[in-house]
Amino acid sequence: MKKALFSILAAGCFAVCFCGCGTTIQYGDATSSNPLSTDFGSSDLQQIANTMVDSMLNSLAVAEITAGGRPVLVMDTVRNKTMQHIDTESITDSIRTKLIQSRKFSFVDATARAAMQSELSYQNASGMVDPAKAVAFGQQYGAEFLVTANLSEIKQSQGRISDVYYKFTMNLQNLKTGIIEWADEKEIRKLRTRAILGG
Repeated sequence: MKKALFSILAAGCFAVCFCGCGTTIQYGDATSSNPLSTDFGSSDLQQIANTMVDSMLNSLAVAEITAGGRPVLVMDTVRNKTMQHIDTESITDSIRTKLIQSRKFSFVDATARAAMQSELSYQNASGMVDPAKAVAFGQQYGAEFLVTANLSEIKQSQGRISDVYYKFTMNLQNLKTGIIEWADEKEIRKLRTRAILGG
């Protein structure tokens, strides 16, 4: 009986110890700037979004453009020119959200055009919606300015050191004239030094 009880206790202790050595999950700081690797990460996204929006909003060109009201902007999805798989829609969304929150611009969403067209067609051509309450075609606002952006990288390695340089470029273009009213760049450099043993 004692042997059976000892075996059960031993198995329980083993299970606790085994499970205790497993992977743990915890909440991290979403605003942490401590990089875990040279790959493009969340802190890089935040740096870029904050820097670009601040630069744009504080520029003399934007002060002139917004002096008479809130111009309508459309933002193209950030172009990924790196060798990494990066969610550029997330960068686009962060920048657009911050610009909207500034209350200096109105935005139209280029990514929702197909969905909007489908909904308008349903309201106007399906016969399912009261014509008096349907949104008519031809009433949407056209964008006056286009925001474009590129993310590129240059990688170098020598010995135990890996150097990754990121450059993010953003432009504000007048759709009527084609003139680029504002542009800026944000640079990020990450260095990784591998350990001499086991690196």
